[in-house]
Amino acid sequence: MARTPIPQATERARNTRATLGRIWQYLGRQRSGLIIVMVMTVVIALLELIAPFLIGRAIDRFIMPHDREGLLRLCLMLLAVYVSASALSWIQAYVMAGVSQRTVWELRQDLFGRLQLLPIRFFDKTSHGELMSKATNDVENVSNSLNQSLIQIMASIITITGSFAMMLYLNVWLTVVCLVTVPLVMGATKLISKRTKRLFKEQQQRLGELNGYIEETISGQRVVKTFNREAVSIEHLGVINEGLKQAGTRAQILSGMFGPVMNMMNHFSYILIAAIGGWMAFRDLTTVGIIISFLSYSRQFGRPLNDLANQYNMIQAGVAGAERVFEILDTDSEFHGDEEGKELPAEVLGEVSFQDVSFSYNSDLPTLRHITFTAKPGDLIALVGPTGAGKTTIINLLTRFYDIDEGSITIDGHNIQGFDKKSLRSRLGIVLQDVYLFSGTVRDNLRFGRLDATDQEIEQAAMQANADGFIRELPQGYDTVLTADGCNLSQGQRQLLTIARAILADPAILILDEATSSVDTRTEMHIQEAMRVLMQGRTSFVIAHRLSTIRNADTILYIQDGKIAERGSHDQLIAHKGRYYELYANQFQQVI
Repeated sequence: MARTPIPQATERARNTRATLGRIWQYLGRQRSGLIIVMVMTVVIALLELIAPFLIGRAIDRFIMPHDREGLLRLCLMLLAVYVSASALSWIQAYVMAGVSQRTVWELRQDLFGRLQLLPIRFFDKTSHGELMSKATNDVENVSNSLNQSLIQIMASIITITGSFAMMLYLNVWLTVVCLVTVPLVMGATKLISKRTKRLFKEQQQRLGELNGYIEETISGQRVVKTFNREAVSIEHLGVINEGLKQAGTRAQILSGMFGPVMNMMNHFSYILIAAIGGWMAFRDLTTVGIIISFLSYSRQFGRPLNDLANQYNMIQAGVAGAERVFEILDTDSEFHGDEEGKELPAEVLGEVSFQDVSFSYNSDLPTLRHITFTAKPGDLIALVGPTGAGKTTIINLLTRFYDIDEGSITIDGHNIQGFDKKSLRSRLGIVLQDVYLFSGTVRDNLRFGRLDATDQEIEQAAMQANADGFIRELPQGYDTVLTADGCNLSQGQRQLLTIARAILADPAILILDEATSSVDTRTEMHIQEAMRVLMQGRTSFVIAHRLSTIRNADTILYIQDGKIAERGSHDQLIAHKGRYYELYANQFQQVI
């Protein structure tokens, strides 16, 4: 089924406060580290608040009266304050790096874990590139925000509070002057923040769309080159890339206004305080040392606002990334409501029955209609018919990748809806048309069928699948490392490995979905030989386009337009001279 991306333009951002609250829940798991960081932040902020006060005292008490010894002592004290603040800042950053990385580690683990539990329907509707973007870019944005912005926020709150208190202590009237620009700062922040949040969310969505297209195009390089569509692909990427550039430019330009606006207001406040403070000093209403200290505190009061403005890009990107991650975490898993499902009995005979089963991927377009058949234990059931008729859908329903709309499916007389999905699938062996192998050794890929299998059992399964011969000819035999999707093997060799993997799982019910569609005739003979051994005593479902592979099936179901159009053995259907007969005759003539 074609995978279509989730619409990008209409997706709305969640509540920022709620998102920050959920991030804080993850941070709360690193309580000890956070406490250390908070304590150090307070101490560092206090040390930075002491320094301007000491400088003012130095001017009034030691520089003006020319007290060299007192000035030396105070300078040593200032040196100790600055060295201590620097050392604690380094320790604080070290601890915070650990806190943020452990937090993001848990978030990434939860995200990947949730992806493993989501239903197939979710992946049908979501592009792989979009998911990759959320699992990498969005999580990394959260990591950067935690590592760089969290300390800044805590330090800013303490510095603003402490600076304000010290300014009140030194001179109330100058404090009033300093507060003149605060309403302007808050108004500008509110005005710009409304727009930047939306723009950063759009930027992340555009990035997901770009990643999706790149992943899609790289996976389909053979098709692109076959049809000489390189230029078209580049042009299409240019359109998507342009959208990302426009969204990113708007977000960065608007958020970049924070810094200059804050600096302008801080400079205005600084000049105003210096002018009024100088006038007060001439009138003996204050001292030069107090004015110097006050100017430093006014800088410290305005600096956190400026720092937050400079950090705003990262904070917004982090919040937008967290929202997109939480969207996946909030998606119901396919096991939702499946908690009370029973386990299948240890011994499954393999009688499978479909009774009046109907199903549709989309409510307005039926895929299967009133499917009824029964497979006795050990039967071989073949499903044939035109593409899109519903053959693979029958398998998807048996494995509960999707749940039926009407009717019932039973195994040994038990409705599969009442069984735990994991228990159900552990009794099934599935070989799909789309062969997939993981990065790792041949042995690891075969053991994926049963993790507790011994090396001897793995090699025995490979021999049954007629794969042992070519495996031993590989450079390191069973320890040969495969590239992603086993691209350093032929298509037929990869198919043989997936069959060996299914054999190792020792299923009660075997499902082969076009298992021989991508192999040559000689390899197909090897597979058929292995299958005859494997299918003995097992109920087997085979979807095949090569009708020569299913001549010995107990029952052949011809599926068309979501219904069973014909059923019977090969000889019965040939004698009937219906649709199966026509399909077989056409295929036989092609072989001739």
